[in-house]
Amino acid sequence: MQIVTQKDANITQVYPKKSLSPLAIARKKFLRNKLAMISLIFLVIVAIVSFLAPYITTADITKVNIGQMSLKPSSEHWLGTDKSGRDVFTRLLYGGRISLLVGISCTIFVVFIGTLIGSIAGYFGGIIDSLLMRFTDFILNFPFLVFVIVINAILFGKVSGLWVLIAVISLLYWGGVARIVRSKILSEKENEYITAAISIGCSPAKVIIKHLLPNILSTIIVQATITFATMIVIESALSYLGFGVPQEVPSWGNMLNSANEPDVLQYKLWIWVPPALIITLTILSINFVGEGLKDAFNPTSKR
Repeated sequence: MQIVTQKDANITQVYPKKSLSPLAIARKKFLRNKLAMISLIFLVIVAIVSFLAPYITTADITKVNIGQMSLKPSSEHWLGTDKSGRDVFTRLLYGGRISLLVGISCTIFVVFIGTLIGSIAGYFGGIIDSLLMRFTDFILNFPFLVFVIVINAILFGKVSGLWVLIAVISLLYWGGVARIVRSKILSEKENEYITAAISIGCSPAKVIIKHLLPNILSTIIVQATITFATMIVIESALSYLGFGVPQEVPSWGNMLNSANEPDVLQYKLWIWVPPALIITLTILSINFVGEGLKDAFNPTSKR
């Protein structure tokens, strides 16, 4: 701890310098990471522009216009039109809303389920830990994409296709988060402050929520950023294959579906390059932000 001295006549006073909290130190380190900050600004801009799409463009995202099929970029259509005569720029904005919604929703559910199961397994141990971890292994052993495609195909049409996709992905992807949280809880619960909390009569829920989870929050945040990037990739892949977001709903993955045709792939780049580029930049930005958070919360990092 640094000290500051102040001399006044024959009196010397010593004032301790207030130290920063771990969260303040992490925030300071993150703000110094230029790549992470640029990536975060880019993500914020993409999110704002996507969710303000109705105020930015008035073009119809679903109307088929045979007379304007596959037009090249122009002053009227900045990014051209697709095979159905729909404005690519407009669909890119509205597609961002859906892709980001799927990514954020799945991330919230995956992190919540994984944290809940991992915390309970790590805290109680014993038979509860064994049962929950065997169930987690059972989930992890599923062929993920195949199972998502099958379940989504079975349920599609009976309820909203978008929310079916979110629910299925969330229920099948939490295993990795649960394992990481469990390992952190097992390590953290051996500390003396946890023993003290238990000895004064704190309930398991209180110990987990108020003592354990805040101390592994950095790990959960980093996992959330990684999961967010993964969810966008999964949505794009499933929609590209035709098993994700319903075709009538624009998403970045649906827009890539046109690249299945050799003619579009080779000669009509304006149809599929914009969604491919925005997906790539978004994934890279999320990963850079995740790396920035990882370095910021790492006490040994000097970045």
